[in-house]
Amino acid sequence: MELKGKKIAFLGDSITEGCGTSGIDKVYWHLIGQRTGAQVYGYGIGGTKIAKPRVMGLDAVSDQYFGSRVDSMIPDADIVVVFGGTNDFGWGDAPLGTMEDRREDTFYGAYHLLLQKLIDRYPDAQLVVMTPLHRGNEDDGLYNSQGVRRMGTLKCYVEAIHQVAEFYGIVVADLYATCPIQPRVESLKARYMPDGLHPNDAGHVLIANRLLSTLNML
Repeated sequence: MELKGKKIAFLGDSITEGCGTSGIDKVYWHLIGQRTGAQVYGYGIGGTKIAKPRVMGLDAVSDQYFGSRVDSMIPDADIVVVFGGTNDFGWGDAPLGTMEDRREDTFYGAYHLLLQKLIDRYPDAQLVVMTPLHRGNEDDGLYNSQGVRRMGTLKCYVEAIHQVAEFYGIVVADLYATCPIQPRVESLKARYMPDGLHPNDAGHVLIANRLLSTLNML
């Protein structure tokens, strides 16, 4: 797809917000705009999750789960990119759920409802979802940082995204499988993700490269 002049909206969390970079112009979606001439719009809020928190009101920021923010995005996007899920694994209070769920307070259900909402709001747009990147503690323990029992490893969330996206025929850019940011390898951590979670400027170049290869094939 020719991206010059296209309007692309990016819905995400702290990585899309730019945490870990030296400035907003180094974030992956800005890089895509710079390289292609597309009009890019970032909707990244740190700490936000795909699933609606089971306990609302504790944090005004984290209450803004992905589905709650769709209506605030530009109404005439040509392409919409969704990049989330790592916070659901890392510190969410909602269970993973099952493929049959259609509830906002499970990960599977919230992902279904999010994609349905995007399909309805952007009937003529191309939708793309990205899987979470590897992270330093993706296999750690039974409990996350909120004391909530984990429902599986990060890979379980990646697999859920694939399943739900496939159900709707939506393109997946699989960063977990194809983006060489692996913070459990010390040399790669130092080069791309020093804190084990947020990519630095060099990491965002890799994300932009991977996503651009997907967008160019649309």
